[in-house]
Amino acid sequence: MEEERIYNISIAGCGKVAHLHAKAVLSIANARLTGVWSRTPESANRFASEYKTKAYSDISRMVIENKSDLVIVCTPHPFHRQPAIEAAMAGANVLVEKPLASDLDDCDAIINTCRERSVKLGVVSQRRWYSPSMRVKRAIEDGKIGKPVLATVILLGWRDKAYYDSDAWRGTWKDEGGGVLVNQSPHQFDLMLWYMGDIDEVYGLWRNLNHPYIEVDDTALAIVKFKSGAIGNILVSNSQKPGLFGKVHVHGENGASVGVQTDGGQMFIAGRSGVAEAPVNDLWTVPGEEKMLAEWVREDTEIFHKYDPTVYYMQCQIEDFLQAIGNDTEPMVTGEAGRKTVELFTAIYRSTRENAPVKIN
Repeated sequence: MEEERIYNISIAGCGKVAHLHAKAVLSIANARLTGVWSRTPESANRFASEYKTKAYSDISRMVIENKSDLVIVCTPHPFHRQPAIEAAMAGANVLVEKPLASDLDDCDAIINTCRERSVKLGVVSQRRWYSPSMRVKRAIEDGKIGKPVLATVILLGWRDKAYYDSDAWRGTWKDEGGGVLVNQSPHQFDLMLWYMGDIDEVYGLWRNLNHPYIEVDDTALAIVKFKSGAIGNILVSNSQKPGLFGKVHVHGENGASVGVQTDGGQMFIAGRSGVAEAPVNDLWTVPGEEKMLAEWVREDTEIFHKYDPTVYYMQCQIEDFLQAIGNDTEPMVTGEAGRKTVELFTAIYRSTRENAPVKIN
């Protein structure tokens, strides 16, 4: 019997979300956490001590010395490019925390390097593995709502001053790359794009409504035209206390609708709060399946309480990525898919500057 392959995984960046990835890796039977790198050596040493791995000051050396099969990039958004490219150049596959980058030039540099080095690239979007998110995808693929013709994204949450003060990079254009569009919305954007396909045109508007101590957006709106002919509407905000919900709904040409509430109660903040409510299907009008909603909510809530959701769904995505390495297939969330999310929020920023719709190629 062939022995199961053990994958060596390293982490680049030691911020709050890196701890979730470390715990996820340690929960995977055929994976080992073999190294950690940080721009700050003291952080790498503390992280390595906590998770019983080795700290490195050079990514290439880390990949080569510990034979890293995968490097998970967890640095702040504008600083994904350097560790991702260095890891790929050294021969490792790369999984980047969302968003892939804060600008499209960095996205393209990362994608092109991974392609040239023949390594796999993925972007963290663990909400795809939520059972209710999968259920929406299957319903669309099975034709239960006909052609998807309308999508709505609503994300109403709250971020207080303590949140922005918790890391020096938060709330700045230079070090965070944006606000609610860049940091909180990519999960919902990814689901919408997964369900609806590519975007043709965006008209958007962002504002800072009640966070005068940050430079970036706390609220944004957009109208979206998809290449399929479908349309969509987006409302995302960090300005509602104490934090309400995140929803992605899809409406079909036959009049049926399906949807997922990915976040409920208080919004999840890595290192500061847990996931308040189970993700559930909050909208389902597929003919003959209307009465199944209550049972699905019960099942999904039971699953939610069975695991630590902040770690479990990270683990699901990392396991998917390892299977892609082993089978030489594409991971569920590719680098190209991650780039489309960056295209979307980039278009909203540009549309606000120009006060005009923005075409997406």
